[in-house]
Amino acid sequence: MNFAKVLLEWYRKNARVLPWRFDVSAYKTWISEIMLQQTQVETVIPYFNRWLDQFPDIKTLAAADEQTVLSVWEGLGYYSRARNLHRAAQQIMSKFNGQLPRTVEDLKSLPGIGAYTAGAIASIAFGEDVPAVDANVRRVLARYFNVSLPARSTRGEGQLWQLAQAHLPPGQAGDYNQALMDLGALICTPKNPLCSQCPISDGCKARLYGLQDQRPVILPKKSIPYLMVTAAVIQRDGLVLLAQRPPDGLLGGLWEFPGGTLEKNDIDLVSCLRREINEELGVEINIMKPYGRYRHAYSHFKITLYAFLCTLLPDNDPKPMEGQTLAWVAVGALTDYPMGKVDRLIANRLIGENKNETVF
Repeated sequence: MNFAKVLLEWYRKNARVLPWRFDVSAYKTWISEIMLQQTQVETVIPYFNRWLDQFPDIKTLAAADEQTVLSVWEGLGYYSRARNLHRAAQQIMSKFNGQLPRTVEDLKSLPGIGAYTAGAIASIAFGEDVPAVDANVRRVLARYFNVSLPARSTRGEGQLWQLAQAHLPPGQAGDYNQALMDLGALICTPKNPLCSQCPISDGCKARLYGLQDQRPVILPKKSIPYLMVTAAVIQRDGLVLLAQRPPDGLLGGLWEFPGGTLEKNDIDLVSCLRREINEELGVEINIMKPYGRYRHAYSHFKITLYAFLCTLLPDNDPKPMEGQTLAWVAVGALTDYPMGKVDRLIANRLIGENKNETVF
């Protein structure tokens, strides 16, 4: 079987209809590939359209302030992707005359672009004969060629990239890479692959040996830590206090209700919150009542956050002890501050209850 030929024939008839595949441009390809990292296509589409409305080109993105970028991205998660897009746009303007570079090496010099993303942009947008191996492609290749090495190991990853390159049809890399992606997303799925509908099933070694469920080989995952977290909704004169997270790291640059993680020496959630607020803001608070329990899973850990309505004790004026920016914000203006998912849930509850004047 001519692996690439059959794959391309299937793709021409069955390619997913996606907004970044209309009027293909390097910019659209770049934005879509960054958004699709660890995020489902259905989730990405409305964010992609909204992004293009706000930032139609690299120049507009580079000129925007980071808070606007984060606001447009809010809800899509993994916020370092948005910050990297912003920084990369500025570098493209200064180092590449406002044009996204064509080569894999130049693309990889930009923030947030690794081997896969560079290969996808170079092949899809510029027609470069380079492979692009993401999770979908990795799964298709590991099954078709029965790769027994762990797919995410150094040797396994190297073998899969070699296979992708070895079967790449010259001049058709963009369609070839997207065909592998679509096959993995639609047919060669992680569980219960639709082998009877697969155009390349006759040559698939994993299917031949009945090993579809064992390919790709995946190493056991480490246990995911679970944290209990507290947050203070501090009110004064009809305003609530927000703190901006440091620019780097988890949720960098976003705004939050101040608080922190329950530690071994904390007696309970209330003592945890008092300690955290004293360490972060240098103030003492009066904790009035609970304001909801919120669960959320990040990529490497899970949390349950307990929020509390609070006020400051007399003669206490919060200061950013850990370098954070603070802001007293009217409840109705909370929508103007980009936040992570849990803090947005708290903010939305405040906004809804504020309309009925029942918050404090």
